[in-house]
Amino acid sequence: MPLICGGTSEAKDANEEVQQICNELQSHAENKAGRSFDVFVAKSYKTQLVAGMNYFIKVHVGGDDFIHLRAFKSLPHAGEKLELHSLQTSKAHHDEIEYF
Repeated sequence: MPLICGGTSEAKDANEEVQQICNELQSHAENKAGRSFDVFVAKSYKTQLVAGMNYFIKVHVGGDDFIHLRAFKSLPHAGEKLELHSLQTSKAHHDEIEYF
């Protein structure tokens, strides 16, 4: 199924690439959330093709706690920079990943 610019993909199980994004952004997420996370494991994600790629990632942070990250990765000609755009805390395993 082709990606449509502007729309989000269906949720997919997290893979190694998405976990690497989480690894790179964990300290930024902890700063934004005002707490540290003992566990930081990507579970699922959606993508959105824009002038680069938005990643919406459900992350297990310990116990029954999850957060949702929104990360942006710029296009190769722009250096493929990765940045944490925003996050949502107090999420549960069953919470669907929504655009935010």
